[in-house]
Amino acid sequence: MATIKIKQIKSRANRPIDQKRTLDSLGLTKMNKVVEHEDTPAVRGMINKVSHLVKVVD
Repeated sequence: MATIKIKQIKSRANRPIDQKRTLDSLGLTKMNKVVEHEDTPAVRGMINKVSHLVKVVD
């Protein structure tokens, strides 16, 4: 299955707890950290929820 790279581009400070938990479940704990996940609908949904904080990297 295809993989997708996700980079955190904005801080998690002063964000709602559900957005912080979504970042945690994606494995994003620091600014500019890049993680790689399988491209599944569940991961796409998490990215959509915090789309203002993350960027999909090619």
